[in-house]
Amino acid sequence: MERTTFCLLFYIRRTKLNRNGEAPIMMRITVNGVRVDASVKKTILPEFWSAAKGKALEKKREYKELNLYLDSIRLRIMKIQRELEIEGVAVSAGSVLDRFLGKDAPVQRTLFEVFREHNDKCARLSGTDMAPATVQRYETSLKHTQDFVWETYHKKDILLDEVSRQFVEDYEFWLKTSKKCCHNTATKYLKNFKKIIRIALAKGWMKNDPFLEIRFSLDKVEPDFLEDSEIRKLISKEIDIPRLGQVRDIFVFCCFTGLAFSDIHGLGKEHIVEDSNGVRWIRKGRQKTKIMCNIPLMEVPLKILEKYSTNEYCRKHGVLFPVLCNQKMNAYLKELADICGIKKTLTTHVGRHTFATFALANGVSIESVAKMLGHTNVQMTRHYARVLDRTVIREMSQIKMDFHFPFNKDDSSVIVE
Repeated sequence: MERTTFCLLFYIRRTKLNRNGEAPIMMRITVNGVRVDASVKKTILPEFWSAAKGKALEKKREYKELNLYLDSIRLRIMKIQRELEIEGVAVSAGSVLDRFLGKDAPVQRTLFEVFREHNDKCARLSGTDMAPATVQRYETSLKHTQDFVWETYHKKDILLDEVSRQFVEDYEFWLKTSKKCCHNTATKYLKNFKKIIRIALAKGWMKNDPFLEIRFSLDKVEPDFLEDSEIRKLISKEIDIPRLGQVRDIFVFCCFTGLAFSDIHGLGKEHIVEDSNGVRWIRKGRQKTKIMCNIPLMEVPLKILEKYSTNEYCRKHGVLFPVLCNQKMNAYLKELADICGIKKTLTTHVGRHTFATFALANGVSIESVAKMLGHTNVQMTRHYARVLDRTVIREMSQIKMDFHFPFNKDDSSVIVE
C-alpha cells in the first residue's frame, strides 16, 4: 500500500499587502506532492513573521493569540486527515481543504421533510400494498409530532440530528399528557416515528440512533365484546337520528360477520356470492393481510344488506354501505351506546370481537373462526378463546350455590337446603 505524505505549512504573501502594510497569512496543504492553498483570514506585518518557523514572532500579545489560532487550525486539519482515513475516503489536499471549509458536508435533511416524503409514498400505495387505515395512522403520527415540536421547541421543523434520546422520551411523555394517549396508543405512535428515524439512519442522514436500547412493550388488553342482551338492545332500539341509525346498522353487520372497518368500507356487490345450496357468502380478501375471508351470511346481515340495496350513495359509489370515516364512526358509536344504555366503549373493532366470541361460544371450531376472520394463524384467534373462558368463570361465579359442606371430617354427606 502506497504511503501517504502529508504536510501543512503557514506562510505570508508579501506581495499582497493591505493599506496597513499587513500581509495575508496563508496555509498550504500538501498530500503526495499535490498542494492547495487557502487564506486563514488573518494578516500580519511582515517583519513580525518567521518564515522558518511558519508562525508569528511573539513580540506582542496579539501575536501570541495569533499563533494559538494557527495551532488550532493545525489540530483541526490533522483531525480531518484522520477522519477521512477512518471513513475510507481518499485523502487528498483537495478533500482535506473541502472538509475544512465545509464544502463536502452533506445536505442536512429535516425531520418533517423526510416524514412527509414517507407519507406521500404510503398514500400512493393506499389500497394496494398498504391499508388506507395505516396511511391515515402515519398522517396522524406526523400531525402529533409536528404539534409536539411546535409546543416544545417553537419550531415548524428540526434537523434530523436534533432528534435525540431525550427528544424521544419527551415526545412519549407529551403524547401521554397533552394528547391523553394510553400507553399502547402512545407506543404505536412512537413505532410509527421510529420507522422514519430508521429510514434516515439507513440513508445516512443521521449519525446517532435516538431509539438505541429503547424497547417497546404493549400492555395486555382484553378485547371487549357485546353480550346477547346488548346486541338485542341495539337491534330493537328505535333511532330517529339517521346518522346514528346508519352507524348502528353497519356495526350490527360487523357483529354478525366479523368484518374489520377497513374491509366493510370497501365491501361491494362482487364480494357477495351464492353457493349451490343457495347460501350467500362474503368472499373478500382482507385489506390488512390479503387473506381471503369466507363468511356465511345469516338472517340479520342479509336484512341489513337488503335495507341499503336501494341507497343512493351506495349505488353511486358501487358499495354496499355508506360508511363514514373510522373516527366519526367511533364517535357516533359512543353516542349510540349512551342512547341504548350500554356501559361499554363501542368501537368499530368491538363488532369484530363480538363475532369471534359468539362463534366460539356456539361451538364453531377455532380453525373455522380464524378463517372467517382472516387471521394468519389460530394463535391470534386463541385470544378470543381466553376471553371467553374468563367470561364463563365470571358468569358461573354469579350463580348462587345453596350448598353447605359440614366441617366434620367424618361426615362426608352434603346437606342441601
